[in-house]
Amino acid sequence: MRHRRMIGAQMIILCLLLASCGQGGQGGGSKAEQLALEIRTEYIGMTACTASMDVTADYGERVYRYGMGLTWEKDAQTVLTLTYPEEVAGVTVRIEAGETALEFDGARIETGALSPDGLSPVDSVPALLDWVKEGFIAECAEETLGEVQTLRVCYRDPDAAAGTGTEASVWFDTATHGLVRGEVSVDGTTVIQCAFTDFQMV
Repeated sequence: MRHRRMIGAQMIILCLLLASCGQGGQGGGSKAEQLALEIRTEYIGMTACTASMDVTADYGERVYRYGMGLTWEKDAQTVLTLTYPEEVAGVTVRIEAGETALEFDGARIETGALSPDGLSPVDSVPALLDWVKEGFIAECAEETLGEVQTLRVCYRDPDAAAGTGTEASVWFDTATHGLVRGEVSVDGTTVIQCAFTDFQMV
């Protein structure tokens, strides 16, 4: 009897998790959910990637826009190089084991730990990769961005209500599974927007 109750409880939990995926999509979430799980498996197994992106950070009183190039390798440094605006072009940010360093024109500055909330323009892209590999999938649905068919996956704390806490939304190309767009919101307000102009996965 106890064994049956445990199985019943596990089935209820599984059904709730499956039902939570695809709430924003049309025609149910099973296809979108399967694709989201396939993509997660690929990103967990990913050994390296390169990307180019345009990042906008909106802090209310001030909006920052940066162009960045990313090189990420498993169990190695994450390297971001700023390409614009002109005054910061050429600055390289190296992230390893939670610590970050800035390099420019032969000079290196150790800046210590990254912000724990992952909301700075520099650490937002590595944070998005972490969400994809480890975040709780709250919603997923197929959408069209421009001419690209995408899968939008929303990651949030399962204990937080929609529109509260920190939430990440990521759009994947349904054909290549590469990143197309990413957003990080806090309490329903979008703080970071990231548009990928190129993404290559190994």
